[in-house]
Amino acid sequence: MNGRASTVPRALVLFSGGLDSTTLLAVARSEGFDPVALIFRYGQRHSVEVERAVSMARHLGIDHQVVDLDLRSLGGSALTSDKVEVPHDRSEAEIGKGAIPPTYVPARNTIFLAYALAWAEVLGIADVYIGINALDYSGYPDCRPEYVEAFERMANLATRASTEGGVCLRIRTPLLRMTKADIIRRGSKLGVDYARSWSCYSPVRREGVGLVACGRCDSCRLRRKGFREAGVPDPAVYESKDP
Repeated sequence: MNGRASTVPRALVLFSGGLDSTTLLAVARSEGFDPVALIFRYGQRHSVEVERAVSMARHLGIDHQVVDLDLRSLGGSALTSDKVEVPHDRSEAEIGKGAIPPTYVPARNTIFLAYALAWAEVLGIADVYIGINALDYSGYPDCRPEYVEAFERMANLATRASTEGGVCLRIRTPLLRMTKADIIRRGSKLGVDYARSWSCYSPVRREGVGLVACGRCDSCRLRRKGFREAGVPDPAVYESKDP
């Protein structure tokens, strides 16, 4: 963090460099905050996610911190274990319905929000943004409205800032009830450059190009569907054609 002085209130933004959290940064700014990006290197399979997030934060001139957490040692997810396969080519009916997919990382949002809660208290920040979504999400239990409400209640019972300082921590989820297409439309109106964002769970190395999105994992399929429905060109490079 560069420690620059500002009269604009700050907000902590959980930032992965993905489509949703990239939009989230722009929304936080549009709502009158100076965002501080919190990026987690938690043992996810591919470092490209963190690299893109840091690159974008720097490009936007946003204060940011990369936090190392070893969730890979726990395993239990296709994103943190080579023993669990990332699902591909699931239909729209399968995505977001039925069993929780193997890309769910056990307690990830709870761990991230708990860290954010601690850092927000240290920085004197009352507003924490997280880009979870309850419509086009892939069945994750920690993306539900009742989860967010419960965490916020707990947070305001658990900190000195709230119990002694009278500070009310707010978990802000402006994307919660938006479709992926709605999120893209909102971001486009705010001038978001989605070419810098990264969504893929299972990237492919293409000779002469480097890593490209697979186009087949749930995240890629939701992204492609969102851009298609929003009527906005998707700048991502994919290995497979759009079905």
